[in-house]
Parts: sequence; C-alpha cells; structure tokens
Amino acid sequence: MKNQNELSAHAGLRRFDGLASAAGLAVLGILLAATGCGKSNQETPAAPAAAPSAPAASAPAAPAPADNGGADTTAKLAAADWAVKQDQIKNDPNGQWAIAATASSSYDDAQGSQSWSANQMTGAPDVEAYADDGKAWAPKTQDSGIEWVDLKYPRPVHATEVRVRESFNSGTIIKVELIDDSGTAHTAWAGNDPTTGLNYLLVKFPKTDYKTAEIKVTLATNISSGWKEIDAVQLVGTDQ
Repeated sequence: MKNQNELSAHAGLRRFDGLASAAGLAVLGILLAATGCGKSNQETPAAPAAAPSAPAASAPAAPAPADNGGADTTAKLAAADWAVKQDQIKNDPNGQWAIAATASSSYDDAQGSQSWSANQMTGAPDVEAYADDGKAWAPKTQDSGIEWVDLKYPRPVHATEVRVRESFNSGTIIKVELIDDSGTAHTAWAGNDPTTGLNYLLVKFPKTDYKTAEIKVTLATNISSGWKEIDAVQLVGTDQ
C-alpha cells in the first residue's frame, strides 16, 4: 500500500514538474496525506480464535465396585466440619459398631483384650490421635502384604454404607466385602484408598437386597511403610 502511494506521488510530481507554484505543493501534500489516511483506515485483521484446549487427561479410574458404590474419606473435610462429621458418625442411629472381630494376624499374636488385638476394633472409636496406639488393631508385621479383618454386628440389616476408621498409616485398604446370611461375600467396593491421617474411609453403595451382619476388610500393607492400624468399623443400614 505504502509503495503504491509513493509511486502515485512521484507520478504527480512529474505531471506538475514545470509548476513551482503553491498549488503544485498543495497537490503533493494532498497525495501524501492520502497515503497516511489509507494506513490509518485499514482494518486490523481480527486475531484468530484460540484453538480449543485439549481436555485434561484423567487419572486412571479405580476398579469399579461390584455394587456401584463409591469411596470417600473424612480426610477432605475442614477442621470444624471434620469434628461435626465424626460426631454424626459416632451417633448415627442407623449405624452399628462391631461386637466381635477376627483378623489374619495381630501384632505379637495379641488375643482378647490385649493391645493391638482384633478385639480392639469392636465398639465405638476410642483412638484420639493419629499414632501407634494399642487401642487399635495392627497386623503381626508392618509391610508383609495382604491382611484382612472380619467383623460381626448385633443385627442383620440392608446395608447402605461401611465406615472404616483408620488410625495409623492410613490408605492401604483395597477391598470391602459384605457377607450375607448364607455366608456369600459381596464386594461393596474395591480400589485405591484415599484416606490420610486419623479418618474414616467411607464406602457408600445402593441399599443391598440382602441382609448382612458381617464385614470383611482387606488391606495391602505393603502399599506404604509402617504399622497399619484400624480403630473401629461401622456398618450402616436399615431393617427394611
């Protein structure tokens, strides 16, 4: 655009070469002004629309639970909400605490009311801090691999949730099963345990069409180092 206007300006100068009058200079000024106007009036090309961003890659999903349940944890709650949730769980009218418990192993082969025995998981939670505590169950060895605990409850119910209170080196539960009246095991959830600190693993699922009064929890203790400990396990459900 600029070169074309300059050529036009030079052509005009040649046509009026013999004229040294003010009129000739005025013509030159008009031509130069036209060049400037052409640049300022030229539309600026619109910026190209931004290309759509690629969707963020999703983390691989954990294995889907057999009963379409889901797992969460009270570890995600803020301090005030955490305290309220702990109290709500402890006093849930539809919740039951275990009355008997067995395990694949116990620290120092503990039995009965001894520290770290399976029996320590019965009743309501009583571990107050995230620490190694004899009021919770612990396996015989720290990181040997697969361990399990089995808990029994006062009355059979159509279950809707299982709440496992992990009290030390949390996050190694890999499966929660419900045992029906006939002794058949049903997987309520299997996957990666999101629990950290002194918190509950919350396993929720549609109300079962069978009744249960027994829960089996499986851990992979080699997921992390240290003693894995469980304080209590609550079964939530209704009679109907």
